Amino acid sequence: MSVNDPIADLLTRVRNAVITGQPVVAMPASKMKTELARILKEEGFIEGYEIVEGKKPSHRVLRIWLKYVGERRQRTPVITGLTRVSRPGRRVYTQKQDIPWVLSGMGIMIVSTSKGVMTGQRARQLGVGGEIICKVW
Repeated sequence: MSVNDPIADLLTRVRNAVITGQPVVAMPASKMKTELARILKEEGFIEGYEIVEGKKPSHRVLRIWLKYVGERRQRTPVITGLTRVSRPGRRVYTQKQDIPWVLSGMGIMIVSTSKGVMTGQRARQLGVGGEIICKVW
């Protein structure tokens, strides 16, 4: 099946897995999805991720292990919200001084810049703007 917006597909799969309490979510891999998973891992929103090679290079699978806090019955997910900001139908760009904060710094804004995909805070430090991909809190 063809997906028009692979980033929104990743966010929806993660959101659905968190709601149902699944430990792992799998999806077709791409460079952008791998970068998003790397950022989520660095910021402590997920336990980890891996890329599983298929028979063909186009059949790679990205597996993400979700992170939960608490014991069995009181287990709550670390990710409480995911929102896609820039979409194929409406791209959202920002300058370095206008990168918005998410929940007063409790969440992260993921930005695609000329220096790569990074958090909004890192983009502010480097003094670059770019396309706002999504918000995670």
